[in-house]
Amino acid sequence: MPTWLLVIIIVLGSILGFVFLWLTLAKVVRKLWRFPAPSYTGWFLDSGFRRTFQPPEKVIARSDINPGMKVLEVGCGSGAYTTFVARAVEPKGKVYALDIQRKMLDQLQRKLEKPENQDIHNIKLIQASAYELPFADAFLDLVYMITVLQEIPDRHRALLEARRVLKPSGILAVTEFFPDPDYPLRSTLIKQATGAGFVDAKVLGNFWNYTARFIKPKESLWL
Repeated sequence: MPTWLLVIIIVLGSILGFVFLWLTLAKVVRKLWRFPAPSYTGWFLDSGFRRTFQPPEKVIARSDINPGMKVLEVGCGSGAYTTFVARAVEPKGKVYALDIQRKMLDQLQRKLEKPENQDIHNIKLIQASAYELPFADAFLDLVYMITVLQEIPDRHRALLEARRVLKPSGILAVTEFFPDPDYPLRSTLIKQATGAGFVDAKVLGNFWNYTARFIKPKESLWL
């Protein structure tokens, strides 16, 4: 085997080994401590690099986001997908971008002030907890989260609150990405959502990158 090829194999192996070790360590840490992504990671979360692996058009299609919807993004962060969703629900739809961190919302506000986003007028920024959503019962058509749900310490409570603000037959869409330290298996996510009263689980995508979509049932039991 040529020396240069051996060197390439060793370098690539070392990189892959480091990435695997980092992901394993990160996942162990995140199992012990649940907390939102720090605001200083906003630049990466809202980057073209990330969207290469999680394309907005796929997230929107898999989530079943359509024009005219009133949509809530829980954990919008710096707005990696918010503007894409805002355009997808035009002309009469509305996006409520919610995050618990003011600094993340400030980054999103600055993004909306850029020339390329001056045409967007249907986003409302909200600082609030996923445990206490500032909406009336059965107010929203769709609630979506992108690599966010598993960061929330009490996921069951957050899911119950999402169910409360959804209209009967409203949609909960949760997107997950394997490199994320909080990544859950599909079976885990389905168990969490159905345990909070959601039904009709439909998973689109693959092991690496998927969206699980659920429905709030019409029965009064789940108001």
